[in-house]
Amino acid sequence: MQDVKAKVRTYIMDNFIMGGTVAPFKDADSFMAKHVIDSTGFLELVTFLEETYGFVVEDEEMVPDNLDSLDNIETYVRRKRAS
Repeated sequence: MQDVKAKVRTYIMDNFIMGGTVAPFKDADSFMAKHVIDSTGFLELVTFLEETYGFVVEDEEMVPDNLDSLDNIETYVRRKRAS
């Protein structure tokens, strides 16, 4: 599997940062705390994950533990793809 973190980081940079003034974020940084993605952006991120990795993100899975950092997303994607 291609590097999940790199692919998601590129998506976020291309679709949410777009030359903005958001400070660079680390893999473990919370997107919400760093103001990288807002609530609408999370829905777009979910759609991106579903289309890119071929699974459905269930409503109960839309929690920070799964989607609020690159580290969390990588773990979540790997777990979903393994099931």
